[in-house]
Amino acid sequence: MLSYWEKQSLLHYDYIVIGSGIVGLSAAISVKEKAPQSRVMVLEREVLPTGASTKNAGFACIGSLTEILSDLQSMPTETVLNLVAMRSAGLHLLRRRLGDDNIGYQENGSYELIGTRQEWALQQLEEINKMMGFLFNNLPAFTITNEKINDFGFEKKYVKAIIRNNFEGELHTGKMMRALIDLAIAKGVEIKTGCQVSRVDDFHTGVNVIVPNHTLKEEIVFTASKVMICTNAFTRQLLPEEDVIPGRGQVLITAPVKDLPFKGIFHLEEGYYYFRELNGCVLLGGGRQLDFAGETSTDFHFNDRIQHELEVLLHTLILPGKAVIVADRWTGIMAFGKTKQPIVRSHTKNIILGVRMGGMGVAIGSMIGEKLAIMAVHS
Repeated sequence: MLSYWEKQSLLHYDYIVIGSGIVGLSAAISVKEKAPQSRVMVLEREVLPTGASTKNAGFACIGSLTEILSDLQSMPTETVLNLVAMRSAGLHLLRRRLGDDNIGYQENGSYELIGTRQEWALQQLEEINKMMGFLFNNLPAFTITNEKINDFGFEKKYVKAIIRNNFEGELHTGKMMRALIDLAIAKGVEIKTGCQVSRVDDFHTGVNVIVPNHTLKEEIVFTASKVMICTNAFTRQLLPEEDVIPGRGQVLITAPVKDLPFKGIFHLEEGYYYFRELNGCVLLGGGRQLDFAGETSTDFHFNDRIQHELEVLLHTLILPGKAVIVADRWTGIMAFGKTKQPIVRSHTKNIILGVRMGGMGVAIGSMIGEKLAIMAVHS
């Protein structure tokens, strides 16, 4: 059982954030910036944030040409442009808040490889540049840089063109999360790990957040004026009715490759595949489109078929003719829905959702956190 002291002093907060990924920590930091005297706590179900925040490829991206063209087929133009604007603004906020050195931010080039099936997109490039011009001071977002095909050493039978994205960079995911954690703590945010929330109850005058204590064999009831749920792919464990569909991402990284001919970040096939140079190694991920049903999962398992296809891509397209060894593999869990728009809204009077990042948490997470903080502090 809990003591008198615990009940008096350790259970009551102004704001509680559930989930300590990019969105959750950003929301907590933004709340402290707006209400410095408030008591803010972040609850994380595992020892480390477990989803996509610490398992992504470290792309600071706004979207490739073919991805944006695909989005325009399923969403209104204004919606697509708003998403691109949010990604750009979110990256600027992340960099301004944490500092480029602290997150390992670099601009070594961002490119999309165009194969035979994507050549049609080249005809749309100028139109997309004009459409997005107002977002980037009328500078082109995309330029064709076919001279890089030979420089990068990719398999020419596949790569028919290379498009450079002029407003993307890369970062070090681990450094970014370390910097977010350090900043949150410096601002007075409490972060409690190993706290799997079982229930959230809004009583209109306040919210109870229930966390089972397995040692005491009882429930701990935290209270707050406002609660922000930032659990992304795992949201339906708390709120089963929400349109949040998990999407697992398969990733591998090679051992250092001698005389690796490229740097930067790379997209192909509407962003479903992605790779980058990292300390002389190649980090490669994606392939979810090969098995959508199998990858609609919150289990951190390897999909042998996709891992195999990643290796085939590595050996035949990215590094043809080079000896390369896979050094490590992992998976991450993203969240998707009927559209790519994130869910940012009130669930009840005092419970606010910031979930479903659509695989763009690095880009939009800081901005989503800011929106949640505004809703929480000023409502």
